[in-house]
Parts: sequence; structure tokens; C-alpha cells
Amino acid sequence: MRRGLSGLALAALLAGCSIPNAKVAVTPVPAERLGLRDVAASSVQADWWTMLGDTQIDRVMADALSANPRLDEALARIREARALLASNKAEQLPQLSVDANEQRTRFSEKYIIPPPYGGSTQWVGQAQANLGWNLDLFGRQADAVKGAQASVRAASLDYDAARLALSGAVVQTYVELSRSERLIGIAKANIAQREDSLKLVQVRIRSKLSSDLDARAAETLLAQSRQALVRAEGQRVLLVHALALLAGRGADYYPTIGRTTLRLDAMPSVPQSLPADLLSRRPDILGAQARIEAAEAGRSVAHKAFYPNINLNALIGTQALGLGNLFSTSAGTYGAGAAIHLPIFEGGKLRADQEAATARLDSAIAAYNGAVLGAVRETADALAQLDTAKADLVHQREVVQGLSDVSRLNRVRVASGLDSRVELIGSDIRLLQAQQDEANLEAQAALSNVQLLVAIGGGYVPASDRLLPPGNSTGIQ
Repeated sequence: MRRGLSGLALAALLAGCSIPNAKVAVTPVPAERLGLRDVAASSVQADWWTMLGDTQIDRVMADALSANPRLDEALARIREARALLASNKAEQLPQLSVDANEQRTRFSEKYIIPPPYGGSTQWVGQAQANLGWNLDLFGRQADAVKGAQASVRAASLDYDAARLALSGAVVQTYVELSRSERLIGIAKANIAQREDSLKLVQVRIRSKLSSDLDARAAETLLAQSRQALVRAEGQRVLLVHALALLAGRGADYYPTIGRTTLRLDAMPSVPQSLPADLLSRRPDILGAQARIEAAEAGRSVAHKAFYPNINLNALIGTQALGLGNLFSTSAGTYGAGAAIHLPIFEGGKLRADQEAATARLDSAIAAYNGAVLGAVRETADALAQLDTAKADLVHQREVVQGLSDVSRLNRVRVASGLDSRVELIGSDIRLLQAQQDEANLEAQAALSNVQLLVAIGGGYVPASDRLLPPGNSTGIQ
């Protein structure tokens, strides 16, 4: 036994000396290069969209978060990762199996079995229980378990990221739906006003107070408003279809979408600069970190494949010729011992496996760096767009007010006979466009706010000890 242990120690030492050292080529981007501020983003409630005061969006969101195929796909990946973790944990435990067979065999007269069995045909059978246990002295299987645990965390965080992206997509689509309804309202108001103007012109023509030129001008303005209505209504139909898709429903869902009642001024507060806790609030970033951990564990597994693998084995059972003898006491057999596997020449396979594992680690770090830089840009872009939209909206409202005053004064002049209705075409077209621009900017400000909320993680609360999504009470720690 002492000589065996000494030989094992020497084998391990020799294996350790011969292990190549594949270098990691990529490093995580340091936080100080990201330009994050020393302020934390204010907390946002998990169901932040309920603050918008529209029960319909709450219903659509509930349907989306329960039936969207992308979330079902993410949940399937979690189950797959959990199964892989369970499989790796099972490898650490003793393995017990039972084998049994019975077959009719003719023994050769010219072989090692003498008569009377040589030259005869007999039933040959055996039944035995086998016990095996990988001692994992160097922690290779333990590293595999760590990697599987990190993969489960990554899959769970992917679910959280998909859920966050889905909630943002639902709210953004709903804001677009509200925008289309606002444009429909503007177009209808203009149509009603211009229909009245056309009727007035027709009366004035019959009274010889206006000409056909005034009628053509009024008809042109009316056609332009009707065109705007057609476009806005067509856009609303497409947005209803988009909402149904997000909710995981088909055409039966379309009639259930009624008018929106969003309060765009009730959006949750957002930071004014890049928050210091940005990376810890984003599930996609945390998922990328978990994948680095999984890749590191995989690299360690590949590294430790160069070390000896030691197993304890045992068996007990029966072996016999003839059916009647298989279960007799004299047919018993048993054995126990240890087995060692020491790789010496593998044709470069283990070295290649280590290089591949190191490359996967480099890839995971590069993906993390890309996710981090992307998150910083998304947040910075959303901040800039929100500031621009707010400032633009202030000036646009001034434009709308000014054009409304000009249009009102022009109508007074036309009614007084001081101007032709032709003069109203330009100012009325500019007013309609300005009103549409105002509605678009209001929606854009809300969309930028939603984009910023999603960019900083929305209502996501990091929970490093949670391996499964909310609502699933089972997990592997």
C-alpha cells in the first residue's frame, strides 16, 4: 500500500510538471474606463408600467409575461441547464449498476475448456452488481459542478433579461399605439374644421362672395387631413397586431385592444447621468459574468484532465454454466479494488482541449466586454435622446401655439373679405404638421424614458442566490 501511494504521488507530480499553460488573451474592461458616475439610479418598482394609469396595458403585459414564446424558450434553457447540473452532481456520487445475462453457448472441443463441457452446448450466465466511485482527488468533477451552477445562473439571468426586454417592448409599442390615436384625433379635428370651412365656402360661392378657387383651396386642405387620418389609422392597426404578437396571441386578440388611456407624464423617475450601479442592475451583464465563471470552471476541468483519475470499483454476483447453477451458493463471485488512469500520450488531445477551453474563456470575457460597453452606450443614448426630446417638445409647443394664432387671424381676415382662402392653405398645412410633430415628440419623449428605464435594468433587483425565475420554487443550490 505504501509503495502504491508513493507511486501515485510520483505520477501526480510528473503529470503536474508536464501540463501546458495556455494563456488567457482577453481581460475584462475595467470599471474606471466606463465613465460611470458616483450616483446610484433611483429604485424602480418591478411593475413600473402600472404607474402609467392604463389598466389595458396591465392586462397586455400580464398576457405577454405569461405566454410570450421567447420567455418559454428561456425557461426551457433553464431546465436544460438544471438537468446538466444534476448530471454533473451525480458524477460525484458512487455509481451502482446491475448486469445480468444468460445465453446458449457451444464450447469448442479444441479450446481451453476440456470435456465433458468441451464440445457440448450449455447455458452460460452471470448476474452481478457493480459499484464505482470516482474519488475526484484533484477536484476536476467539482469544477465541472461549479461550471454547471454558473450556467444555471446564466440561463436564469437570460430569462430575467428577456423578461425586461419584453416589458420594455410592450410599453414602447403601447406608447406608439397612443401616438397613433393622438394623430387620429388631430386628423379628425382638422377634418371636422375643414368640412365646416368647405360648407362655408360653398355658401359664399352661391352668394357670389367667393370663387371656385376658394372651393379648391378648401377641398385641398380637407383631402390633406383625410390622408393624415388614413395613415394614422393604418398605423394603429399594425400596432395592435404587434401587441398581440408580444402577448403571445393571434388574430382573436385584436378586437380586445381598445383606446389607450396612458398618462405619459407619470413615467418613473430616471437618472440624469450614467449611474454607478448600472452594471449590477442589468441581468444581461450579470449573465455575461456568470458565463465567464462557467468558462473559467471549464478551463480548470480541462487543466485537471492532465492529472491522474482514481476510481474505487467493486462487484458481487454469480457466474455459472447451466440455468440451475446460476443462483447456487457456489456460483458466487466478488471483487474490489482501485483503478487509476494517468494520461501519458494522448496525441495532443488534452492540450487541444485546454486550448479550446481557454479560447471559450476569452470569448466569454469578450462577450462580457461587448455587453458592458453596449449597456453604457444604450444608457448614454437614452439620456441624450430624452434630454433632446424634452427640449424639442418645449419649442414645438411654442410653434404650435404660434401657428394656431396665425391660422386664427387668417380666418378672421378671410371671413372679413380681406384675404382669399387660398392664403389659408400654407398656414393650415403648417399647423397640421406642427400638431403632428408635437404628438410625435410627446411620444418620443415617453419612448426615450422607457428606453432609459430598460437600459438601467427597469425594476430588476439583482439576487445572486436566486437560480430560477420568479414563481419557480425549485432550484439547485
